[in-house]
Amino acid sequence: MSGQRVLVVDDDLHIRRLLQATLVRGGYQPIEATTAAEAIEQAKTASPDVILLDLGLPDRDGLEIVPLLRKYTQAPILVVSARDGTDQKVTALDLGANDYVTKPFDSEEVLARVRASLRHYVAAQGGSPVLHTHGLRIDLVNRTITRDSEEIRLTRKEYEVLRQLALTPGRVVTHQRILEAAWPLEHDRRVDYLRIVVRNLRQKVEPDPARPSIVLNELGVGYRLMTDPER
Repeated sequence: MSGQRVLVVDDDLHIRRLLQATLVRGGYQPIEATTAAEAIEQAKTASPDVILLDLGLPDRDGLEIVPLLRKYTQAPILVVSARDGTDQKVTALDLGANDYVTKPFDSEEVLARVRASLRHYVAAQGGSPVLHTHGLRIDLVNRTITRDSEEIRLTRKEYEVLRQLALTPGRVVTHQRILEAAWPLEHDRRVDYLRIVVRNLRQKVEPDPARPSIVLNELGVGYRLMTDPER
């Protein structure tokens, strides 16, 4: 499983290359869009974890697409723009952006803002950035799963299922909620798809997959993630 997926929306090749290098150095996986139309399509299909959005796009003003992006993703949106007017910043935030960085920007500041946005996103959903259970460490900000300092590689579907459970540890998460998060574009969200992913996930994270102690099944309802009681 690669790092958190960051969608860079900017028609300036130089800025895209700079942000791409910055994000890769920070352990993130950058994906790109050069127009508003591409950004919306990527939000629908690529499930980005964070969006870096320029406002000066060739086909549509960036401010117009902030609420459109919100229809397809709840990922934090960080505006990265040369527009430095207070009214532009206020409007972007009011429309649903989470943060605003003015060009020219410092690369380390961008990385810090991305990390902060991910922490706030997890906290806003009631989760803890890091959870521990049965020797497993789940880091929702850095998107890493480790046991004894060894990373466990998950597919995007496996990670998304685990993330949904980790946001509310100890509580049952319904099949429907998990399916909507892990299969956002599927109209036929079938529980048997979820069962296959959970079975594969248990093979990777459970000390004894035949006797699950981390991802527990609530028959006919959903799953819950158990954490260490002392934590």
